[in-house]
Amino acid sequence: MVVRIPMSKTGNQKLREELARLERVERVEVVKAIETAREHGDLKENAEYHAAKERQGHIEGRILELKDKLARAEVIDCLKVSTKSAVFGTVVKLLDLDNDDQVSYQLLGPEEADVKKGSISVLSPLGRSMLGKAVGEEVLAKTPGGTREFEIIDIQPSTFS
Repeated sequence: MVVRIPMSKTGNQKLREELARLERVERVEVVKAIETAREHGDLKENAEYHAAKERQGHIEGRILELKDKLARAEVIDCLKVSTKSAVFGTVVKLLDLDNDDQVSYQLLGPEEADVKKGSISVLSPLGRSMLGKAVGEEVLAKTPGGTREFEIIDIQPSTFS
């Protein structure tokens, strides 16, 4: 069974651009760097050669990873999701019931999540606990720091697809 990876259209496009850059630019550059390093002689003591080979391994690994993720991607248009409940793509405003702080997070896939930019993964403890909940409902999130209680106070559509 193939495990689908949810991602926005924007996130999917970013991964496609990274893949294209790796395949068309960085892969070519590292091959040239390896050729240049080979010309310097003894490969056993050639730091440039070993560094270029290591970089090549990282590039090829990331290319395989991106191809896998894109093949399993379930692309969701965040502008078209319902805001009746917290679902992938929505922006959810929460009230922390422990300290009355308010926070907002957009629910996205693991490849796109960035807490500093206001997005969390739907697969994270908090993201999972919010899914399917409506405004006014309480959310219990079991996090590594302990159980946290929130109330959903607003659900908005995404500002990007």
